[in-house]
Amino acid sequence: MKRGILCAALASVGVISLLGGTAAAAPTDNTDSARSCAGVRLTGSLPVPPAGMAVRQTVTIGPDCAPRKGPVRYVPATESATTTTTRSLAATDPATRHVRSWNEMYDCCNIRMTGLYTTSDWTVDNGRIRTAATTATQGFNREPWDAGWSLKSSTSKQDCATDCAVVNAVADADFTYKGIFDVTGQWYANTHHSSVQLTADGTPTCTFDVNLKHTFVGWNWQHGCE
Repeated sequence: MKRGILCAALASVGVISLLGGTAAAAPTDNTDSARSCAGVRLTGSLPVPPAGMAVRQTVTIGPDCAPRKGPVRYVPATESATTTTTRSLAATDPATRHVRSWNEMYDCCNIRMTGLYTTSDWTVDNGRIRTAATTATQGFNREPWDAGWSLKSSTSKQDCATDCAVVNAVADADFTYKGIFDVTGQWYANTHHSSVQLTADGTPTCTFDVNLKHTFVGWNWQHGCE
């Protein structure tokens, strides 16, 4: 099934995106089964970029089910992140820092299906992290008739909150799909994992992975932080 045909099929059945994404088609009797891939795990790690910048990377599922890594790109941060960073850099006693991460799975029409997002804020004083807090949110597509992707479970935790040398913040989200392209609810499941290591010296790192029960050629994983 060509990408254009698949996208047309999505539109023809009236799939709508309530939260910014949709599901790719599951294999059917007339679909080339070789274009469906099972048990795919994608991983990546990115350094938090300088103030006012974002770092991102896209990984696409190739025709042989192998991941095709795109380049790591540095681009201007979003306006909200830039405003927060500017305000953070202005604080001196203690220094306040902020990092946002995203971990998203898109279908072959480049429409988001599932996503995990984290926001971390921490203050630094005398070479130590005085306070740290991380929040996690999730996004997923729903279809008409109470169908589509659903959030099965989610967790968010960090190993230290006050007077820390380093803080490791971890978030997970499990999504399942039951809808137009798989009425059984047994074919698709996406599990996202994101972690951010917060440091007092301003060199945090974002790490990501996603496990796909089944995927389709052309699905792509977009992740980054700012």
